[in-house]
Amino acid sequence: MRIDLHNHTPLCNHATGNPKEYILKAIDEGIDIYGFSDHAPMNYDKKYRMNFEQMNQYEQEVLNLKEKFKDKIDIRLGYEVDFLDGYIDNRVLNAKVDYLIGSVHFLDNWGFDNPEYIAKYKTKNIDEIWQKYFDAIEAMAKFGKFNIVGHIDLMKVFNYLPKKDIKLIAQNALKEIKKSNMVIEINAAGLRKPVKEQYPSRDLLELAYELNIPITFGSDAHSIEQIGFAYSKVLTLAKEVGYRECVSYVNKERQLHKI
Repeated sequence: MRIDLHNHTPLCNHATGNPKEYILKAIDEGIDIYGFSDHAPMNYDKKYRMNFEQMNQYEQEVLNLKEKFKDKIDIRLGYEVDFLDGYIDNRVLNAKVDYLIGSVHFLDNWGFDNPEYIAKYKTKNIDEIWQKYFDAIEAMAKFGKFNIVGHIDLMKVFNYLPKKDIKLIAQNALKEIKKSNMVIEINAAGLRKPVKEQYPSRDLLELAYELNIPITFGSDAHSIEQIGFAYSKVLTLAKEVGYRECVSYVNKERQLHKI
């Protein structure tokens, strides 16, 4: 069973192609369950996401594709939601979708994964910002509204790595993820970034496995050629760590699949 739940559409304003082309590519890649989880609207950083008036368009287009291609691929509908205090909107949280991915892209007002703001890393204490990041992941898990943790160690994107043991930095967040009944994704996008490593690292994936936290998979595709990117590599990693099952969602209910 090949599952890919984290993928975008041009409505986010930084992806190319169109949703039908994404599905045709997913079918060619042998993906069984394909999820659209575009950036949900919020009244912050608006140029990198759809607006609230486009939610219905997005949901209907995905549902139409789901019906059109139902004999060839199982399409799921979701959102990737920024966990940012004061900006999380109930219109997104209450949307009739299969799942919500919760992600941290901002520390205060710093979009730390945006190349435009990379210089700020050199002004920060690296261990402090890593701890602050995982404190935000922990708070997101406690918030209790999301199904999947998006790219759990995104802070490493530009290869600014902590000096402190990452397992110590992340342990409380992972324990809260387990308590909150969330899953983590193995997200291949990091292999396309300066860090050249999937999210999460092997060390964090091993800790997740020790805590019996389930996994799912995502290409985090923003273009057609990225669909199914490095799937064999991340699947092999999951199996090496010990995983034999992964998760998908229908109406926010968890489904288990053998890998």
